[in-house]
Amino acid sequence: MYATLITVAALWGAVTGLLVPRAAYRLSVRPDEEWRAACPAGHSFGGSVRGWLGGVRCRECASARVPGGGPGGAAGGERPERGVPAAAWVGALACAALAAATGPRPELAVWLALTPVAVLLALVDRRVHRLPDRLTLPLAGAAVVLLGLAAVVPGAAGSWRRALLGGLVLGGAYFLLFVIHPGGMGFGDVKLALPLGVVLGWYGWGTLFLGAFAGFLFGSVYGFGLMALGRAGRRTAIPFGPFMIGGALAGLLLGGYGVPG
Repeated sequence: MYATLITVAALWGAVTGLLVPRAAYRLSVRPDEEWRAACPAGHSFGGSVRGWLGGVRCRECASARVPGGGPGGAAGGERPERGVPAAAWVGALACAALAAATGPRPELAVWLALTPVAVLLALVDRRVHRLPDRLTLPLAGAAVVLLGLAAVVPGAAGSWRRALLGGLVLGGAYFLLFVIHPGGMGFGDVKLALPLGVVLGWYGWGTLFLGAFAGFLFGSVYGFGLMALGRAGRRTAIPFGPFMIGGALAGLLLGGYGVPG
């Protein structure tokens, strides 16, 4: 039963990870630019759902050898994905780990539902140092609503009220850091702190602190590593969203394992 749960969670993460690359490609633009509406070869993505889910290459690119969009490369500096996208591996590993830590508790469904969006946010921020409002704000709302539903299901191991407070506390802390040193943090990080605070607060204040601390630790190690390799300086901006999300994942794993079964 336990192994089956982990396997199903891993498959969910892998499948949803395969649907993320196109959305990441479309959203990876500067704040003053429109979302991309066409593939690297210039073909329109089409309908609303088909236009946002799937690989970077459209059907026309996949069925024909199109200059700039075929197997040989892509226009606009984008390369069509080959093999299994990294998002699928990341999603599978994250979901499997969450299932192993959480077990068959109702909040696991929430973690699995939110993971694909978190992976998408990490991809976009890594590429263009941007956390779009159309992802962070709905993610916060979804975390609140879904955990509210999980709280009334027998077997839930967290507190919805504490989750709400966690979102306010972590969001407020990031906002304070932004006010004190706006050059060191983007306002998108502040908005991302809201849903991360909600999910971390579910398991308690210790989990919230550990998840937040892990995010700063991961980011610091990465930054110092770049400096040691001579690839960055003290003023070099790095995307902090992936480290916030990684820290939240670490906190959830510790929180899930720490709850009595």
